[in-house]
Amino acid sequence: MGKNYDLTGPTGRAALANGTANPAWFRPDVDPKDIRVLMQKSDAIALRDTVLWLGLMIVFAITATLLWPTWWSVPFWLAYGVLYGSGADSRWHECGHKTAFKTAWMNTIVYHIACFMMMRNPAVFRASHVRHHTDTIIVGRDPEIVAMRPPDLINLALRAVGVVDVYDAFKGMVRHARGRISGEEEMYVAPTDHPRIFRTARIWLAIYAATLIVAIWTASIIPLLLIGLPRMYGAWHHVMTGVLQHLGLAENVSDHRLNTRSVMMNRLNRFIYLNMNYHLEHHMFTMVPYYNLPKLHALIKHDLPAPDPSIISAYKRLLPVLIKQLNYEDAVILRDLPDGATPYRAEADKLRRHAI
Repeated sequence: MGKNYDLTGPTGRAALANGTANPAWFRPDVDPKDIRVLMQKSDAIALRDTVLWLGLMIVFAITATLLWPTWWSVPFWLAYGVLYGSGADSRWHECGHKTAFKTAWMNTIVYHIACFMMMRNPAVFRASHVRHHTDTIIVGRDPEIVAMRPPDLINLALRAVGVVDVYDAFKGMVRHARGRISGEEEMYVAPTDHPRIFRTARIWLAIYAATLIVAIWTASIIPLLLIGLPRMYGAWHHVMTGVLQHLGLAENVSDHRLNTRSVMMNRLNRFIYLNMNYHLEHHMFTMVPYYNLPKLHALIKHDLPAPDPSIISAYKRLLPVLIKQLNYEDAVILRDLPDGATPYRAEADKLRRHAI
């Protein structure tokens, strides 16, 4: 029988009572002046990457539409889908942190565009992500744990094609449009945000309804291939990369080196993912913008476990752990630290008995 991950259940209350929740996270000993330099934001860099992202989407969408219904359109639909259903995920994330652009309203605009693409209510998911960083992989507290233990591998596979996420998103939209907040959302969403949540849901449902009506009226699937469906057929990349952030690592610890993973990726993957492959570094210093994460990695790598050298190598290490967790849910990956690094906290000692 698995653990109780419900935010309204006894596990979360126990985490608050025993001090597991809201831990004092480990941070490498670095000069604060170096971190302040890396925290500097740039409108120029973020605008360049945003124009490239949206510009490519427009080019791919126009080309795919012009080539429809021939098979030549398929690669362009797939490319458009990845930038929509996965590229928007990383833009949602970074602009949600308000660190991509120096100018606040630019972050806000891109955040709302990406939220719509990813079907994530802006107010709900900003609050959810704050909790995720406060209580990263704390059972009963973190609303963004991708897979419980034992892992539901079928659920993970369905997420790769957006089935689970889109179903949950529309269920949430309907609930919000009716003026209701779920029990879990009440745990981290401020009541003052409720009217905004309800209004957004109603607007979004109207847009999706209008898109469906246009598709029926024109007897064409193209409107749905442009709005809505890319959240499904383009989701595979953000699932492939997102699964590697925390899965297979420790729960209920206060050292991100134990529960968060960095993975080296090529430039194309890093563009889609906005350098979130440096995920351990991001969790340690959340206000460092995505374009400075490689520099942050170089600054603190002496205190971090070595990143996985590629996506393939990361999965080669992760998959055996997930399979073992089906019968032995405490199995985890415990990575070696470099010589001279600050040792793991004492909580790592009990993990060593279950490490593979």
